[in-house]
Formats: sequence, C-alpha cells, structure tokens
Amino acid sequence: MLRGELWDSVIATVLWAAWLPSCLSQTPSQSHDGQMKFRLAGHPRKHNEGRVEVFYSGEWGTICDDDFTLANAHVLCHHLGFVEALSWSHSAKYGPGNGKIWLDNVMCGGTENSIEKCVSRGWGNSDCTHQEDAGVVCKDERLQGFAESNIIEMQVDQNRMEKIRLRPLSGAHAGRMPVTEGVIEVKFKDGWGHICNTGWTIKNSRVVCGMMGFPSQRTTAKKPSSHQSVYKIQSVACTGNEAHLSACTVEFSKANSSAPCPNGGAAVVNCVPGPLFTQARARRVKVNPMSQVRLKGGAKAGEGRVEVLKGSEWGTVCDDRWSLQSASVVCRDLGFGTAKEALTGARMGQGMGPIYMNEVQCRGDEKSLWDCPHKSITAEDCKHMEDASVICNVPYMGFEKTIRLTGGRTRLEGRVELLLSTGGEMRDWGLICGDGWTSREAMVVCRQLGLGHASSGLRETWYWDSSNVTEMVLSGVKCKGDEMTLTDCQHHPVTSCKRAGAQFSAGVICSDTASDLVLNAPLVEQSVYIEDRPLHMLYCAAEENCLAKSAAQANWPYGHRRLLRFSSQIHNIGKADFRPRLGRHSWVWHECHRHYHSMDIFTYYDLLSLNGTRVADGHKASFCLEDTECHEGVSKRYECANFGEQGITVGCWDLYRHDIDCQWIDITDVKPGNYILQVVINPNFEVAESDFTNNAMRCNCKYDGNRVWLHKCHLGDSFSEEAEKEFEHYPGQLNNKIS
Repeated sequence: MLRGELWDSVIATVLWAAWLPSCLSQTPSQSHDGQMKFRLAGHPRKHNEGRVEVFYSGEWGTICDDDFTLANAHVLCHHLGFVEALSWSHSAKYGPGNGKIWLDNVMCGGTENSIEKCVSRGWGNSDCTHQEDAGVVCKDERLQGFAESNIIEMQVDQNRMEKIRLRPLSGAHAGRMPVTEGVIEVKFKDGWGHICNTGWTIKNSRVVCGMMGFPSQRTTAKKPSSHQSVYKIQSVACTGNEAHLSACTVEFSKANSSAPCPNGGAAVVNCVPGPLFTQARARRVKVNPMSQVRLKGGAKAGEGRVEVLKGSEWGTVCDDRWSLQSASVVCRDLGFGTAKEALTGARMGQGMGPIYMNEVQCRGDEKSLWDCPHKSITAEDCKHMEDASVICNVPYMGFEKTIRLTGGRTRLEGRVELLLSTGGEMRDWGLICGDGWTSREAMVVCRQLGLGHASSGLRETWYWDSSNVTEMVLSGVKCKGDEMTLTDCQHHPVTSCKRAGAQFSAGVICSDTASDLVLNAPLVEQSVYIEDRPLHMLYCAAEENCLAKSAAQANWPYGHRRLLRFSSQIHNIGKADFRPRLGRHSWVWHECHRHYHSMDIFTYYDLLSLNGTRVADGHKASFCLEDTECHEGVSKRYECANFGEQGITVGCWDLYRHDIDCQWIDITDVKPGNYILQVVINPNFEVAESDFTNNAMRCNCKYDGNRVWLHKCHLGDSFSEEAEKEFEHYPGQLNNKIS
C-alpha cells in the first residue's frame, strides 16, 4: 500500500455543519425545491427542537421571531421532515445564532409547501438581532420519505476545516494499526496542511486524540523530522473538553502565506489507545470491566444505547439536555475517543429496565457519567422512547481489508471470503465452512465490514457462486456476537469441513436495522402457578413433545401431569420487525392445534438445579408470531388468522398466555426444592437480532411439592456480573413471602 493511501485510510470522519463550539445540530434537511437547506441548532435541545437555521445563497442564517406564529412553525417542521409543529419559541431560547438573519416578519398560513411562499420582508432584509432568533418544537414523527434524524452532532465549517488525520512519524511505523503518534494534518478545500506547534498544549492533544478515537494522550511526543510543509493553522487553544478541533479557538495562517512557523515545527500528538485497539489485542478483551456504563443495541464498536449501573442493576439515560460533551464522557470512559454523534429518541432501540438519569450536563472532563450534574427521574418524567445513545470516534484499524463478500445482489450480501496471514505471508482468499454458521457469526462479519447489523447467516450459498475461490480456510467458527473480527471468534485450529464444496460455504446478508426481542420478566413472576392437568386433555401436547419423557409410560388417558405454568410477553425493542427465518411456504401445519409452525423452536423453558443441571424442560414452537398489543401510536402488522403473515412489529409484543398448550414445564418428576427457572428466546439464533445477551431470563424458584414461588426474575444482562454470580448461588426462598 502506498503511504499516501495509508494516511487517507486513517482519516477521521467529520460531520458537516457550522463553525461554533455551542452549535450542536442535526443533519440538515433539504427542501423539496432543492434550493434551501434547513436544520435545528442550539442547546439544550432534542433532535426535534431547536433554533431554526436556513442555508440560502451559500450561507447559513437564522429567522427573526417578529410576527412568528405556529403556522410558520408548521411549514418549517415540514421542511425538516416532521409531520407538524407542536410549538415555537422566541428570544433565542436555544441560544443566539451567527451569520445572516435571512428572514423577518414571516407570516405563513400553515399549508405552504415552502417558506418562500410565505409573506416576509424578503431574503436578508431584517432589523433584528440574534437575540430574537426563532425556534420550533416539531412533533417527533417523520414525514414519509424523510430519514430518521435523531442526531445531535458537531458542526464543522467545511470551507475552513474538512478532515483530520495523523501522519506516522517514520516509515517503520507506517503499516501499524492503529496510528497513535504522528503529525497532525488538516484537510482544506485546497489541500492538506499542518498546525504550528507554537503554544501547543496537552489539552489540544486531548481533543485531537479524541477525534482519532483515543480516550487519552501522552504528555510527550517525538518531534517530526524536518520537511517542507504548508502551515494552514498558526495556533490552536483548546480547553480539552471540546468534541472537535473546530470548537477550539483557532488562528488561521494568512491567505497565500508560505511562511514557516516561528520555530519551524509542526504539531505532533501521541495518543493512548483503548483496550480494544492496542496493537497486541487480546481476544475477547473487555472494554472497561470496572466501568459503570455500557452501550447496547449498536451495530459497531463504540455505538449504542447508553446504560448505567446503579447498585446491581443496569438502567438507561433520558435524552433531555443530552449533548456531545456528555456523550464524550461515556465514550472516553469505555476506551473510545470523543463522541461523533449524540443521539436522542431511542435511536439505538428502547431499553427495558429502570431509567436512572435525566438532564445530564457534563463539562467533558469527568471520569464517569455519574460525576456529571444530573437529575434522578420518576416514571412521569421520561419513557424509554427517550433513551439516549452515542456514536463514538474509534481508531481506524483496517479490519475490512481482510474480509469481503462476493456474488451478492447488493454490497450488503454475499459469500464470505477471508484473507488469512500465515507466518507473515499472505494467503489467497479462502472460504469459511458453513457448518454451524448462525446469525451470531454473521453479526461479526457485518461489523467487520462496517455494514451494520446482520439480517441472516447462511450455511449454503449455491446461488452466490460467482467467484473462483474454492478453498476452505476456516471452520468451526463460533462467535459470541460482540467480537470485532471473525478471527477473534473461536474456530478450529485446523480447517475441517464436513461438506467441502464451495456451495456449502458461509454467507451473510447485512442490514441497517435489526430486531431485538426481550421477555417481560416481571410478568413471568406475577403469573406463575401449578396445574395438575388430566392426561385426557394432553393428547395434542404429547403429540408436540411438550411433556416430559415419563409421560410416554403413563396410563393414558387416566392420571395427570403436573405443569409449571406462566405467561410470556415477548417485546420487540429493536429497530426492525422480527420475522420468521422461513417463508410461509415452509411453515408446517399442525392439525391437532390447527395452526402453522413458522420456527422449529422459538423458546426454551428450563428448570435448573442451583448448580446449573437441567431437571425439567419445555419448549415453545413458534406456532403463531403476531402482534398481541402495541405501544401507543404503533399499529399492529402481523396476525396469524387465515394464514396471515407472522412476526412482531417494533414497539409491539406477542403474549403467550399461561393457559395455552405447551406454555409450561412438565415438573411431574421434580422433587421439592430450590431451583432456577430459565427462559431463552430464539435459542438457536435462527433469526438475527441486534443483541442476543438479553434473550435469556432467569428466576429463583422455590417448589414445596404443592406450590411454587418465583423471585428476582430478570433478563440475563440486567444485573452486574457480581450480582449475577451471587444469584447463581442463591439458596432459595426461606419463606413464602415475595420481596
């Protein structure tokens, strides 16, 4: 690879927008006529509210609040892609803007398809100051055809500073990833330039390292070798809390100036990588095992819904006043750089546990989110539809260069081909054995390629035979799902594949979104009971293998089976509908219960001893996936009646009531004692999800021979690791009270 190509490959992606440290804005929406752009800016705000800014005649500006009405706000919200306005604000509620005040005395009827159709004093004709800038609050519902925009991001004036990268100090380090030390290079419209090191501080280095994806910086850095360079920036002064260099005070060199810096040196930084990005990365390394914050639901490393640990239980953060500074504290705590984007409105899916924090207001230098000023909240303050998320800056590692997809109809799908290194020599591209390949392995492939979530993991790829690659180079791949590369997963030391043909190699289909199923744990605890059911009422259940093996030796139709029964309410909290892996042409009709099975196994029910041994089990075939109920504003889409489509819509749940067949564990042969009840949804990973760690639920179970009690039912990832270990050794209920 040419050195120039390497430098380009470590460019930090920088988001578009305006030049101000206080200007936090969502991606501009463009009007239908294509001439103007609109965005919301200011602070504090959410993605659907803020100061209105208009891009006109090549320059961003604001709108004066004189004569402003709700009808004006309706028109502007339509420009921004929202269905309507809820309210508007005056007197620069979201802070004063900069630049032109483009419109004044605007008067709309509310039905205009463009702000230009409204009455006003004309473009640029205003007698206002920026203390009169108008703002709007739009209804958080997108117009059809407009993409989601739940993003608060740093605005960067592309005319002054486009991108930033590090040039390695010596050729010996040019091929190492990540690049942690180097000369800072800034891209402008007329090419790349350097920053003078005059007055360069450790605070400046902190900001640059954060942009490059590193949580911290070293105090010293090597000096670059002397070379000719164009110095575009004379000096920089940062506080250290900025999310981007553009938010610092910057003094640019004079136009057409080729004079060197006063002491002739370029600014250099030496960054410290987080644990996931060290050059000697250990497999399955944990981001920060001591951290009280984590990210859930994201497709890539360094992105997801923010969850914080309070006591022994994880909960979410409400997005009121959520900002890049607060998001950056989360990112650095987890070993990433500063925040590239702060996201609101549950952009990474809704959580299920408690909501612990609201109106978090970090400076940016705090060690933990808990150190930042914030409010504790009540259920009335926030809902999970307001969960905050982040996308962090992460170092460029070049992981995508050793893996590719071939033969697919789009770039998001295809047969997986891998380039493995052996003894320092690169081998040709090879295939991956499809035996045991699941959507968890597909998740890692899609992450490594930067293609989002997995939609499917395929064990056979007959119809993607478009490459001359035929050799299997990897087999026995088994991933947890959170690995950054496929080679970080477990795999056979020597390739061994039962079916060696290329058509039996692994394939994937990637997607921008994914579903995420979780069980309502409290409902299981509330609905549990024991039923002694006569055998003559269990013929259908026996036919579907929903009874213990000893039922086969029973004196049918006399006698009974003892059943542990409970309700299962399964929510889809992801960003895509949950659909069966098989199409309806492959569903199996069961005459006894007169329904179709769309999955062989949808849920496992297990009763475990305290040391983890299974003493009784049940299962639920997905005989009917449908929307039983939905959150307010969400419409049902799936209904099983009349061979209808099956699935669970985002924001809906499927309820398997306690009184339907097979919604039980047969405990006829179980002795009284203390046990663990475990329920696992989608246990074979047949259908892709954004997060498999929350698919299991566990409860303490006490059975005295006649009655049963469940206690401490929780999702598998809702407690801290320490609390979960204590749970495993829980001695059981000592009385009949449920705390």
